[in-house]
Amino acid sequence: MQFHMSRRINWPLWSGFALSLAAFLSYFFFFVRFPITRDVPWATLILFAIAIVLLVIGLRKTVGRRIVAWIVTILGIGICAFFCAAVFIGTRQLPASEHAPGIGATAPGFVLLDTNRRPVALSQLLAEPGSKGVILIFYRGYW
Repeated sequence: MQFHMSRRINWPLWSGFALSLAAFLSYFFFFVRFPITRDVPWATLILFAIAIVLLVIGLRKTVGRRIVAWIVTILGIGICAFFCAAVFIGTRQLPASEHAPGIGATAPGFVLLDTNRRPVALSQLLAEPGSKGVILIFYRGYW
């Protein structure tokens, strides 16, 4: 007589864990390239939220191997917590730039290309008739 025990894979649990890993890695390898998803990582947070929901569903669905399910769930949620701590708390610990001009300070002269690829100097913009000044906005990161 042959006994056949089929183990059913807890798909919500394992897909939630895989999605938490994918969310973490996708921010650094993909989403960081775009300012809309880099500065406020909303896409990554949505992926983490879906992953946590799947992890909790998988944990509740677990019949056997309850300890493994708890470990996988804690690891998945831990990855999300580490990401949030690194992005929202860790970035506040970065030192201020010593050489960046402050608010109201005179900017150094520079020349940049406009949208038509023609050079435009800061002094040229300030010398235009009716010019009351120029607003400079510095974005964090790169494009």
